[in-house]
Amino acid sequence: MPLERPTALLFDWDNTLVETWPTIHAALHETFTAMGFTPWTFEETKQRVRHSMRESFPVLFGDRWTDARDVFYDAYGRLHLSSLEPCDGAGDVLARLHDAGFYMGVISNKTGHYLRSEASHLGWDGYFGQLVGAGDAVRDKPAPEPVTMALDGSGVVAGGGVWMIGDSGVDMEIAHATGLVGVLVTGGVFAEGEFDDYPPHHRVDRCRELLELLDL
Repeated sequence: MPLERPTALLFDWDNTLVETWPTIHAALHETFTAMGFTPWTFEETKQRVRHSMRESFPVLFGDRWTDARDVFYDAYGRLHLSSLEPCDGAGDVLARLHDAGFYMGVISNKTGHYLRSEASHLGWDGYFGQLVGAGDAVRDKPAPEPVTMALDGSGVVAGGGVWMIGDSGVDMEIAHATGLVGVLVTGGVFAEGEFDDYPPHHRVDRCRELLELLDL
């Protein structure tokens, strides 16, 4: 049976539409080293980075988390645009979806100004009605507020007609919390049991397969 056509598509950003694990890992390596912590391996970074900085850094660094934040921002700001790469076929997929008339938005736990600068750098900002990053809403993903912000001005109401497309359990959690259809891009590295409580409704191996799922 064909899938019901959604009215809106909300995307995660990092490692759903753009390949950023090497940059995130490099910035975290500098941060851990500066703070006197043992840096994570690349695989540990891919397994553990899920939540926004304002949620994860106080847990990792305690009272010194703002110092760690400053180190990370300095490193990430130096690296992120020069190393930014689209995921396989993501630009073509977004162009096709835009031409097909879908409302699209982004909900990311990347700090908002970095998110929007990356979208502009790639020439993708015109595809999205809203680009919502960490710090833009009262709470970050997986709290529900970013969904409301991402749909603002679209005329679309959160619910089963909206797909949340991402590569982690946090993306599926926000989908379940707001009644969206969770679509998992399975190319990442997952923690054991990551999807036990919030299983995806659909799975694709890579971004390009969204076109097949939508019969485009």
